[in-house]
Amino acid sequence: MTKFGTPLKDIRIASPCSADWDKMYGDDRKRFCGDCKLNVYNLSGMSREEAESLIIKAEGRLCVRFYKRRDGSVITQDCPVGWARIKQRTRIIATAAFSLVMALLSGVFIAGLFSKPGVTLGGLKLRIGTHTPEHTMGNISLPPSNTNTAPKKDPENVMGKMMPYRPGSKG
Repeated sequence: MTKFGTPLKDIRIASPCSADWDKMYGDDRKRFCGDCKLNVYNLSGMSREEAESLIIKAEGRLCVRFYKRRDGSVITQDCPVGWARIKQRTRIIATAAFSLVMALLSGVFIAGLFSKPGVTLGGLKLRIGTHTPEHTMGNISLPPSNTNTAPKKDPENVMGKMMPYRPGSKG
């Protein structure tokens, strides 16, 4: 008594076809071959259940295209090993992107620590954390003069030979 297995395990191609899949009309699951005038089904573009159903229900000649592992099993669209590879690649790409973003943010943070704080508005650089002086305009009001002191004289013009100043000398 033979045990019934999956029909995908026993697939063999009797005579391989040299027709180009990319030149056939159709989609990723089924295309029409102009050479042999048959529909060519892509088993690797179908789920395992759809591929098995197609093989079981086929009457007569069936032309298929598929990818096969070294152990002889057919790779289908819902293959867990294929999904594991896709997930692994996605995980690697996401980790690399996250690392790149974190490195960029860390670099900006480190650069911010060593730079002088300030904000540039137009051509004006404002320092953050320091007092910004206020602009004041108007006439100056001098303090009232003290009448008890002697009036100041205007400076006199003095002409003569100049003597260099030496520290420690009188004069």
